[in-house]
Amino acid sequence: MNLAATFLDSAIKRVNAYRELSERAMSQLDDEDFYYRPNPQSNNIAVIIQHLSGNMISRWTNFLTDDGEKPGRSRDSEFQDQHYSRQQLMQMWNAGWGCFLSSLRSLKEEDLLKTIYIRTEPLIVIDAINRQLSHYPNHAGQIIYIAKMIKGGQWKSLSIPVGGSEEFNKKMRM
Repeated sequence: MNLAATFLDSAIKRVNAYRELSERAMSQLDDEDFYYRPNPQSNNIAVIIQHLSGNMISRWTNFLTDDGEKPGRSRDSEFQDQHYSRQQLMQMWNAGWGCFLSSLRSLKEEDLLKTIYIRTEPLIVIDAINRQLSHYPNHAGQIIYIAKMIKGGQWKSLSIPVGGSEEFNKKMRM
């Protein structure tokens, strides 16, 4: 068993699962829902997409050779409403995830203990991956929670529906 390959496969599997959950949540929304804010201090889904895309492209472009905070990134503008269309937001979403996953897939066993930098902070590659494995699912959860608030009683569960655990467990044992 190759531990490095197993770790990378697991990381890719996990981030794809969070990406899919987010996309399934967003598919339940109308275009204007991407700009719903529960309160003035909260981010809307459009802002979360802008931020994730900006972060992923900055962190994962030339991941092994350049600092993960690229000079051209405008992090503060990621948190401002840009009034993109749903199509533009999804293009940003896909560009960010594409960059991240492409970089993850390109890594080799010998890369995992190399040192990379994010805002000049040295991190071994494994730690940098784990850092993003906690960051991105946090935002996926925000997307899902906001979508669930918007849809209310029309929400379609993304996992085991309330009251469905016993039936789900039975199916798993078969």
